[in-house]
Amino acid sequence: MSRQGRVTAVLGPTNTGKTHYAIERMLGYRTGVIGLPLRLLAREVYDRIVALRGPSVVALVTGEERIVPERTQYWVCTTEAMPLEIGADFVAIDEIQLCADPDRGHVFTDRLLHARGLSETLFLGSDTMRGAIAALVPGVQFLRRERMSELTYAGSKKIARMPARSAIVAFSVENVYAIAELIRRTKGGCAIVMGALSPRTRNAQVNLYQSGDVDYLVATDAIGMGLNLDIQHIAFAGTSKFDGRRMRALNPDELAQIAGRAGRHTASGTFGVTGEARPLQPEVVEAIETHQFLPVRKLQWRNARLEFGTVERLISSLEAQTGDAWLTRVRDADDLVALKALSVVPEVTARLRDARDVRLLWDVCRIPDFRGISPTEHAGLLARLFGFLHDGGRIPDDWLARNIRRIDRVQGDIDTLSRRLAFIRTWTYVAQRSGWVDDETHWRGETRAVEDRLSDALHARLTAAFVDRRTSVLLRRLKQKESLVAEVNDKGEVTVEGEFIGRIEGFRFRQDQSASPDEAKTLRQAAVAALAPAFNLRADRFYNAPDTEMDFTEQGGLMWGSEAVGKLVAGPDALRPQAVAFVDDEAGADVADKVRRRLQHFIDRKIAALFEPLLNLQRDETLTGLARGFAFQLVEALGVIPRDGVAEEVKALDQEARGALRKHGVRFGQFTIFLPALLKPAPTRLRLVLWSLSQNLDTFPESPPPGLVTIPNLPDVPVQHYTLSGYRPAGSRAIRIDMLERLADIVRTKDARAGFEATPDMLSITGMTLEQFADLMQGLGYVAERGERPKQRPKASLEANAEDIAAKAQAESEASVAAAEAAHAEEPSEGAEAVAPAPAEAPAEELEVFYTFRWQPRARARADAPRRGPRREGRRDDAPRAGGPDGDRDGNRDGNRGERNRGEGKGPRGKGGAKGGPKGGPKGGKRDGGQQPRTFSSGPDRKRDRIDPDNPFAAALMGLKDKT
Repeated sequence: MSRQGRVTAVLGPTNTGKTHYAIERMLGYRTGVIGLPLRLLAREVYDRIVALRGPSVVALVTGEERIVPERTQYWVCTTEAMPLEIGADFVAIDEIQLCADPDRGHVFTDRLLHARGLSETLFLGSDTMRGAIAALVPGVQFLRRERMSELTYAGSKKIARMPARSAIVAFSVENVYAIAELIRRTKGGCAIVMGALSPRTRNAQVNLYQSGDVDYLVATDAIGMGLNLDIQHIAFAGTSKFDGRRMRALNPDELAQIAGRAGRHTASGTFGVTGEARPLQPEVVEAIETHQFLPVRKLQWRNARLEFGTVERLISSLEAQTGDAWLTRVRDADDLVALKALSVVPEVTARLRDARDVRLLWDVCRIPDFRGISPTEHAGLLARLFGFLHDGGRIPDDWLARNIRRIDRVQGDIDTLSRRLAFIRTWTYVAQRSGWVDDETHWRGETRAVEDRLSDALHARLTAAFVDRRTSVLLRRLKQKESLVAEVNDKGEVTVEGEFIGRIEGFRFRQDQSASPDEAKTLRQAAVAALAPAFNLRADRFYNAPDTEMDFTEQGGLMWGSEAVGKLVAGPDALRPQAVAFVDDEAGADVADKVRRRLQHFIDRKIAALFEPLLNLQRDETLTGLARGFAFQLVEALGVIPRDGVAEEVKALDQEARGALRKHGVRFGQFTIFLPALLKPAPTRLRLVLWSLSQNLDTFPESPPPGLVTIPNLPDVPVQHYTLSGYRPAGSRAIRIDMLERLADIVRTKDARAGFEATPDMLSITGMTLEQFADLMQGLGYVAERGERPKQRPKASLEANAEDIAAKAQAESEASVAAAEAAHAEEPSEGAEAVAPAPAEAPAEELEVFYTFRWQPRARARADAPRRGPRREGRRDDAPRAGGPDGDRDGNRDGNRGERNRGEGKGPRGKGGAKGGPKGGPKGGKRDGGQQPRTFSSGPDRKRDRIDPDNPFAAALMGLKDKT
C-alpha cells in the first residue's frame, strides 16, 4: 500500500474502546482492512461487522479460514493474512505493541512500516509504543484514550474462594485443565479459552461463560488480546511462561494486558494471584494500576525485500541485518528453520531450477507448524507437499482425502481431539492457498466441516469434563433468589429445574452420591428450598393411603410399598408398640407428625386384627380369680405358653375357669397352652416382632417360612424363639405345636410300655421319613429300637406272586421235557450222561427296617439332690400316663368338645377315662386314660445359648427340606 493518507496511533491501556473506535472509522469508508492479532478476535470482529453491514460485503481471511464474497468492501484478517495491495481507503493494525514480540514481532513491524490506507491508517495499542512509532512513522498523529473503568489489585485468593465472574489465567495446557477440574468440583464448572482452540470451540466456550451457565473462566494469555468478556476479576495462577525457548517472567506490561480484561466499560475490575503464584511486587501493582510501563526500545524486524534467485540468496536475504537503531533482527522463525532444513535435502534441491521454484519452496515453508510434533517431521511433510506442487502443480485429491479422513473422527478424549484439530488446521491452511488443490471450494468446505465436527466434539468433551451443569444451574438460581421447582417422578427421582439431584425414599431425601462435598452442600441447599411442597403433597397421599399399601418388616421396620418410612419401638406393653417416623427435618414438623400418626394407626389396626382373640381375652371382665390371672400370663406371653412352665397354675384351674378360657379359643395342649388362631403365619410374624421390641433386642428372630410342619432345630437358636414361632424342638427338628398335639392323639392309643411302631398316620402328620420320625420321638423322651424283618406284602400281592411262581415252574418243566426229547432224537455218544436241568432259585427275601418305640421314664432324683424343675403332681416316674400331663381331670385332650377332646368322658365309656368310669375323673386317670400324656414329656431341657446376631435360624430354614 502506498504511503498516503492520515496516520494516527490510538494508544492507551485496555478497556478504552480502541477496537470499537477503529471499526466505526472503517465503516465510515467505502473500503477498509483491519488486521488483528488472533483469528479468535478476527472472528469476533467479523461477526460484529456482519451484523451491521451484512455478510455480502465483509470478508474474513485468516491462515485457516477464507470467506471472500464477490462484493467485498471490508476485510477482517489476521495480521499475517492482510492483503497488502488492494488499495483500501482505511487500514488498521490492532495490538501494535506486538512489534516487540520475539516470535511474531517482525510481521507487525512490517505492517507498521509499510501498510497504509489511501485515506486513513490507524495503529492501535499500548502507550509504550509512542516513542517507536514517532521515530519510524513520519507525520503520525497520536490519540490518547483513557481507561473507562478502574482497575485495582485484590491480592491473593484461593481458587475455592474465587468470586463469581472471575477468570483464572494459566500459561500451560496442563495447568489450565488442572485448575478447571478443581473449579468444577468446588464451583460447579468453568469455561476454557485457549489460543489453540478453533474459533467454533472458543465461541461455544465463551457463550457458556457469557450466558451465565458457569461463573468462571480458565484461560491462557489468549484472553489478553482484545477478547471482550464480562469479567470482574482476573487471577494469575502463574507469572512466568515458556516462550518456546525458555521459561521467563512476564513483564509488567504483559501482565497489565491480561489484567485489563477485568472490568468492562464503566464497571470496575480487580486482579490478583491464586494457586502457587507469589503475590505481585508493589512496584508491579502500581505500574498496572496507573498504566505506567517502560517504553518499547526495540522492534523485531526481518527483511521484507527477498531475493529468489537461489535458495542460498533467499536465506541470505532473510538473515539480512538492519542499521536502524529501533529495529533488531528477529531470531530464526519457523519458516526460516524449515527452509534451511529443506535446502539440504537432495530431493528438494534437485527440483530448484529457477526463481519460481525457490518462491514456491518459500511459500510451502511458510505453512505454520500447527501440529508442533518436531521440526524434522514438519520438514518431511513440507518436502512432500513441495514435491506434489512442483511436479504436478497440485496436491493429489486421493492423497489429501486420505490424510483428512484419518483425522475426521470425533471419538477420543480432550487431548486426542485437540491434536486432531491441530492436524486439520494444516490441511485447512493448504486448502486456502490459491492454486494448490484442484477444487478449492470443495476442499475448503471439506476441511471446514471436519474442523467444525472436531470443534463441536471438543466443546462437548470440555463441557462434560469441566462443567457440572446441575450444580452451576442450581447455584445460579439460588444466587438470583428465584424459586426452584422440584419434580418427583413415579420412581422417586428428584429433579430441580430439570437437573437430577437425588431421590425421595419415603420421607427422606437421598442426595446424589456422585457430588463432591462442596457440590453436596449446594444440592442440599437447593433441596431444602424446593422439596418442602413435595414432602407435604407426599404426606397427604400417605395419610390417605389404605393399610394394604403398608407393612412391617421382621426387624420392626415400617414400609410404604418398598420405601422405609418408620420403625417400631417398645411401648407401655408388648401389644402397644410406638411408631417412629423417618422424616427429614427439612420436611417440617407437620409432615413428621402426620406420618407418625398414620403409622401408629396402621400398627394399632394390624395388632387389633391379628391378635383379636388375645385382645378379647385381655378385655374380658367376666374372668375372675385364677382364670383372670392365667389370662394375664397368656397375654404377656402373646398367646403361647409351654405347659411345663405353668403346670401348677393349670392344675389349680377348675373346670369352670377352664371353660371360660376355652370360650376365647384357649387350648390346653399336653405341651403348650395356646390360641390356635395365633399360630397362623401373620400373627406369628408379628408376635416375634412385638416380643423382640419388649425385650429390647438389637436383632430380631425371624419367623419360619409358612406351611412347614417341622423345621431344623439349630443349636444357636434359643428354645424360646421356637416357642414364639409356634414350634417345639425335638431331636434334630422342631415340630409345629398343633401338629404335635395331633400326633399325641394317635400315640395316646398305643401301649408305650410294651412298645409300638410308627403308623402311616404318624408319618403323614409329621411329614417325615421313618428315620426322621425316630429321631423326633427320641427327642420327645422315647427309646427307639431299630430292627429288620422280612417285608410283608398284602394278601392279594402274595397270591399273585404264587401264581407267577407256578407258571414259571410249569414253563421250566415243559422246557426240560422238550430238551430231553431232542436229546433222544440224536444218537448219544459213548459214556455220555444225561444232565438234569437246574432247579429255579427261590427269590431273595426282601427285608424292611422298623422301629419300636418305648417310653423311657426319667430317673428318680435323690432326696438330697437339687430339683431341676417343679415335680408334676400325680406323675409316676416309671411309666407314661394316659391322661393330662399333670394328672388333672382334663383327660387326654382337656375335654374341649370343639377340639375333639376325649378327657371328660361323656358316656358310659369315655375315651379319656378308665373303662367304665363315669366321666374319666380322677380315678380314670390312673390307667389308659390318665397317664398317656407322659408319653410326650420332653427330655432334659436344652441349654439356651445367647442370641445369634446373624440370625442363622431363617437362613437354615430356607435351605432345608422337611419331606423326603
